[in-house]
Amino acid sequence: MSGPLYGLKIIDLSRVLAGPYCTMMLGDMGAEVTKIESVDGGDETRGWGPPFLEGESAYFLCANRNKQGITLNLKTDQGKDILRRLIADADVVVQNFKPGTLERLGFGYDKIKKLNPGIILASISGFGTTGPFSHLPGYDYIIQAMSGLMSITGYRDGEPAKVGVAIADVLTALFTCIGILGALQHRSRTGQGQTVDISLFDSQLAALVNVASNYLCTGNIPERLGNDHPNIVPYQVFAAKDGDFVLAVGNDRQYRKLAKLLEDETLLKEQFETNSGRLVNKDELVRKIAAKIKLKTRTEWKQLLDEAGIPNGPINNVKEALESEQARVREMVVKVDHPVIKDLKLVGSPLKFSETPINMDCPPPLYSEHTEEILIRLGYTNEDIIEMKQLKII
Repeated sequence: MSGPLYGLKIIDLSRVLAGPYCTMMLGDMGAEVTKIESVDGGDETRGWGPPFLEGESAYFLCANRNKQGITLNLKTDQGKDILRRLIADADVVVQNFKPGTLERLGFGYDKIKKLNPGIILASISGFGTTGPFSHLPGYDYIIQAMSGLMSITGYRDGEPAKVGVAIADVLTALFTCIGILGALQHRSRTGQGQTVDISLFDSQLAALVNVASNYLCTGNIPERLGNDHPNIVPYQVFAAKDGDFVLAVGNDRQYRKLAKLLEDETLLKEQFETNSGRLVNKDELVRKIAAKIKLKTRTEWKQLLDEAGIPNGPINNVKEALESEQARVREMVVKVDHPVIKDLKLVGSPLKFSETPINMDCPPPLYSEHTEEILIRLGYTNEDIIEMKQLKII
């Protein structure tokens, strides 16, 4: 027994990133996750490469550990019967078909709760099950554009820019995981299952946080600020003698320490005493600080700023971040045993539990890797399995 969700059974009908990343987190926490893929190639991300390792795409590997994989043809009666058996013994179903697809397949919530009254159905889509865009497919890039995120990302005089990863998908995965845990808590009190309806659009709007609040409170449309912060100064990239780093002064106390460290009494003028004043006089202040920062190297500033307790950090590339001592100590890169990939490395889990630690018990499954094992567990015979393969049911 390990993991805080040990004993829970998850049926994963999702593909690509938001759904699989959500179910991977549940699997990391000890839930038993069964990933169901189509018989015509499966999860699209299996083909999203290069890079590939021994035929497995790096993209697929990032979101599918701690799962068993089965292929099913849900257009056939027997394929649907297998899914019914799986759902009848499950706690949660996660799916990201376009709204209405699951119902057309015969697995809408009204149907599956007859099989399993306590079942929780978590549905992920681009725009949710209601609203004028509910019928549209949801892609992270489109959501970043439509949610306003791209309008605030990039430089003021440049074009709108997306975030460098599929951030709307990742946020949606997190919100879906939180929603499932909430629904499980409700079920533990009442015995009732329910639906959880999560959309990429809603998730990304919620993640605009202070930028959205700035607009709602003032009516002023936020603009792109590059590496600057809309509410805090100085909180941006500065150029040292030998390169750039980030300086993040979060309060007036830290600012006074910075002014003392920079040895410039003009930085303590009345107009710079508070963050509000610094924001109003931002251009003048940043020029003064930038002139001082250029006089020393990044290493020199790192030592001085750390000693003064002023937040700062290097701008690492991905290699530097993943191979840092901090990442090593926090076990944020892990080696996983894989049937065909030697020494497979994956990003570790950020969840650190004192009593129920995260385990990487199962590598991302090969295509249809556990189909026979799962079917035998459900009571099918070897003869049944051979026949289903011939009929392309599995």
